[in-house]
Amino acid sequence: MHSNHLLLEEPIRMASILEPSKANFFPAMTKIVGTLGPRSRSVEVISGCLKAGMSVARFDFSWGDPAYHQETLENLKAAVKSTKKLCAVMLDTVGPELQVVNNTERAISLQADAFVVLTPDQDKEASSELLPINFDGLAKAVKKGDTIFIGQYLFTGSETTSVWLEVAEVKREDVVCVIKNTATLAGSLFTLHVSQIHIDLPTLSDKDKEVISTWGVQNKIDFLSLSYTRHAEDVRHAREFLSKLGDLSQTHIFAKIENVEGLTHFDEILQEADGIILSRGNLGIDLPPEKVFLFQKAAVYKCNMAGKPAVVTRVVDSMTDNLRPTRAEATDVANAVLDGSDAILLGAETLRGLYPVETISIVGKICAESEKVYNQDLYFKKTVKYVGEPMTHLESIASSAVRAAIKVKASVIICFTSSGRAARLIAKYRPTMPVLSVVIPRLKTNQLKWSFTGAFEARQSLIVRGLFPMLADPQHPAESTSATNESILKVALDHGKTSGVIKPHDRVVVCQKVGDASVVKIIELED
Repeated sequence: MHSNHLLLEEPIRMASILEPSKANFFPAMTKIVGTLGPRSRSVEVISGCLKAGMSVARFDFSWGDPAYHQETLENLKAAVKSTKKLCAVMLDTVGPELQVVNNTERAISLQADAFVVLTPDQDKEASSELLPINFDGLAKAVKKGDTIFIGQYLFTGSETTSVWLEVAEVKREDVVCVIKNTATLAGSLFTLHVSQIHIDLPTLSDKDKEVISTWGVQNKIDFLSLSYTRHAEDVRHAREFLSKLGDLSQTHIFAKIENVEGLTHFDEILQEADGIILSRGNLGIDLPPEKVFLFQKAAVYKCNMAGKPAVVTRVVDSMTDNLRPTRAEATDVANAVLDGSDAILLGAETLRGLYPVETISIVGKICAESEKVYNQDLYFKKTVKYVGEPMTHLESIASSAVRAAIKVKASVIICFTSSGRAARLIAKYRPTMPVLSVVIPRLKTNQLKWSFTGAFEARQSLIVRGLFPMLADPQHPAESTSATNESILKVALDHGKTSGVIKPHDRVVVCQKVGDASVVKIIELED
């Protein structure tokens, strides 16, 4: 895996670029989050997505009712069983999303330079002159000259299916706008985005709370994607809400940064959240185009240093209708990986795109190629410098394990963990080899029955770059003795061998707890 590790900073033989890539067991170290929907909800298609490299399935509650999503989830479970590929579940909230209500579902044509009225009266019918919306405070929030953007499903930035409006005047509760470009809006749902304006709606709506406390609890969701996170308080509020819902107290909260308000409070949000999703579709509208890359690079760097997953969205929009991404999109995916992203999130591309499996496959291939030229050495030094001295006990063990693995050219790092924290810390140092995180179940009781924990922790590493989880046998207690450790290690090594990651004579770095001490050891395998 390392012999062909190139660096962009060094001269590359141009002909070597064309050499075919060696197939790996893991399509890429970077993870892929796929949104499941109309085009990707059959067992067959989901199985294809899992085999192509999807490790987290996202359920977007901006559309579709819980029963619809439940049916999709049951199909996901069947696909996981048949492919034997682990997959985590992410619930994406609606949040304070403004929507145009088009109950007739007839296409609406809007002509440049004409006027259109946005009204909170949802009983009225949507037309070229009048668009009912689901928010009655718009007239108070905007003023003459403000920009409003309306897009189909997601903001595609494609000027034939999305429209820019400029506020001309406010008439009581209605907002009169000038249409800036000719477009046709088709379908029942268009999202409305007001550029750089505070919308006075709660981040976690009552509808969101209802979905989380029913569908979310029933399905023990691994991740909550908190749409339109604008303040650290939003994350605290969501965490407090989850803490009262039994198992969901373990659910990881990913703050979705979608506008300038979230950008302004980024540092505090990062401290509170378990991970960050950079919603570049909405951000691309709130920020001037020339600033989008800068926010991405700064935000991903901050996430890397904090050891929290960074997820980038909206990468291959054109693959919604095409079998191949544009050259700009292909480069964009690679740059997201080189910037340090943990995962790539696909939205419309898999939700309603014509080629969900192919999209995941191509994105995975681009990620794998980019990882080969990722400057791990430079990144490692930056991270160690950022963490500073004295390091915490765990941080020191994690960085030492990665350094040792690179020096001895190990094929894999095996980490024993019960909470998943140790494995995530190792992944933070971005080793060039996969990290097998062996999650050791812990026994817990609620006075009525005994149960094992561990499945949550295993699935939650499915969004972290380079981390590949496996659950140990519950018969092995977390309180390790050398005998149980050896037997778990044997299972992990066998898993590595069957998956093709470990070969005879390979070196393997193992990170484990023995009694109170943490130990990093190097094993050389025989035939």
